[in-house]
Amino acid sequence: MKSLRVPVVAMILAGGRVDELSVLTFFRPKAAVPFGGLYRVIDFPLTNLMRSGIWLTGVLSQYRSYSLINHLENGASWDMVGRRRGLFILPPFQGREASDWYKGTADAVYQNLEFIRRWRPKEVLILSGDHVYNMDYRTLLEFHRSQKADLTVAFVPVSQDTAHRFGQGVLAEDNPFGGRLLDYKEKAKPPVSNLASLTIYVFRTEVLEEVLETNARESSHEFGRDIIPKMLGLWRVYGFVHRGYWGYTRTIEEYWSTHMHLLGPNPKLDLRRWKVCTNLNHRYIRDRGPTIIGQKARICDSLFYNGSRIEGEIVRSVIFPGVHIGPGAVVKDSILLFDTKVGPEVRLERVISDTEVNIGARATLIGEEEPILIGRQAQIPAEIHVASGVTIYPAVGEKVFKSSKIRAGEIVR
Repeated sequence: MKSLRVPVVAMILAGGRVDELSVLTFFRPKAAVPFGGLYRVIDFPLTNLMRSGIWLTGVLSQYRSYSLINHLENGASWDMVGRRRGLFILPPFQGREASDWYKGTADAVYQNLEFIRRWRPKEVLILSGDHVYNMDYRTLLEFHRSQKADLTVAFVPVSQDTAHRFGQGVLAEDNPFGGRLLDYKEKAKPPVSNLASLTIYVFRTEVLEEVLETNARESSHEFGRDIIPKMLGLWRVYGFVHRGYWGYTRTIEEYWSTHMHLLGPNPKLDLRRWKVCTNLNHRYIRDRGPTIIGQKARICDSLFYNGSRIEGEIVRSVIFPGVHIGPGAVVKDSILLFDTKVGPEVRLERVISDTEVNIGARATLIGEEEPILIGRQAQIPAEIHVASGVTIYPAVGEKVFKSSKIRAGEIVR
C-alpha cells in the first residue's frame, strides 16, 4: 500500500546555536530563544506554515533540543495534528547509513530524505527556524510553479552596508515577484547585490534528492555556500523577493532592536496583526494569573503580559510573564524574560535578562552604548553599578561579583 501523498513538505532548520547571542543560547538553540513577550523565534515560520495551509513539517534539531521539544510538543498549537498533518522532531542519528551528526544545512536535510520520501511531495519547502517575518508561502509556491522552477530562493532587500553578512542574489527582474537567479554569492565582500537570502528554498523533490546525493560525496554541506552556486546554469533556478518586514536576530544588538520594533504607535513588527501562534503551555503561560499593577506604577509604550507585578516604571520595554518590578524601580529600553525579579529602586536601561534573574535593590545597570546581557538565574547584588556591554553568565551568585562597579565590556562568570 502506497503512503499518503501531500503537495508540500516543510523542513525547518532549527538546530543551531549562535555564538553572537552569547548566554541566550547556552541552553537552547536559537530557534527556541524567547521573543516578543510570549513567543519563541520558531513560532514565526510555524505560524506562516499554518496560515499557508502547509501542515506537514519536519524540524531538524541538534543543539540542546529539550527547550525546543518542550515548546513544540505535538504541534497542536499550530494545528499540525491529524490526518496528513504532523510536526516531527528530526534529530541527527548514528546508524548504518548516517554515521555523523549534521555537518551542515544540506546534510541535515540529506539525513532525512527518507522522511520526505515517505510523503512523496511535489515540492519541499526548506526554512530557517530563526527569522522573524510574516509570509504567505502560497505566493512563493505559486511563483515557483509558474516559472517551472527546479529551485526558488527567497530574498529580501537590505541596506548595501549590511549585505555582506548574507547570501546575495542577482536576479533578472522578470516580474514584480522576482526572476531568474543569475548569480549567487555567500557573504561576498563587497556584496554583489543588496538582496539577502532568507534561507527559504523551494525545491522540486526529485531535484532536491539529486543535488543532495551529489553533495553528500563532497566535503562541505551547505545550501548557500555549496549547492545553490553549483545549480546555476544547470537547473532552472529563480529568486523570489519578499517585500515585507524581516527581523534578523543573530546578534544581541539585532535581538534588542527587533524587540524595539514591536513598540510605538505604528510598530514595524505588529504581532497583533500577524496573529502569531505559540504554545501557551510552555512556561505555564496560560496558567498564570493577571498582571498586578501598583498604585504608583507608570507604564509607557511597553508590552507586558500575565503573571507579572509592576510597582515601578517601565518605558519602551518588553516584559515577559512572571516578571516582578519593585517599587521605585525604573526599567527603560529593556527586555526582561520570564520570572525576572527587579528589586526596589533599581535602574535598568538597555538590559536583556534571561529567565529567573534576580536583581538586588538599588542596583544600576545602564547599557548606554551596548546592551547589558544577563544569563538565566543570575543573582545581581544590591547597589551594584554595571556599565555598557557587560555580559553576566548564567547562575552566577552574588559572591562572584568582586567589586561594586563592573566596567564596560567585562564578562562576569
